[in-house]
Amino acid sequence: MIIVNFAHPLTDTQKAQIEQMTGQPITAVCPIPAQFDNQRPFPPQVSALLDGLPLTPEQWQTEPLLINPPAYAPAVAALIAELHGRTGHFPAIIRIRPVPDSLPTRYEVAELINLQTIRENARQLRLTIDANRQS
Repeated sequence: MIIVNFAHPLTDTQKAQIEQMTGQPITAVCPIPAQFDNQRPFPPQVSALLDGLPLTPEQWQTEPLLINPPAYAPAVAALIAELHGRTGHFPAIIRIRPVPDSLPTRYEVAELINLQTIRENARQLRLTIDANRQS
């Protein structure tokens, strides 16, 4: 599994949590510094960031990828759209949270969110609601 990391570096503990949650070894972590210029459109900036990854079009579609997104919501939205176009599906993402009462503050992997599953569940819900309205 390849992690594409647009956020802070992942600790060894966080990587171990990810491997335990997925049941897969991490084969590579691709750190991508995600600094966005608010004076320029985001879509070309996102494309340029992803173009810098050493992945072939085939790898985008076949390698297991896990995304640690940046914290800036508009950038994340553009990133998810671009990734969907390159992979053919929505990616899974990492959600990091602070460890309660830790001093100094530490962060842990809260969950891995499969965006494709969310999309499929929402689509099924829509179809069910539409079918109920028609009956």
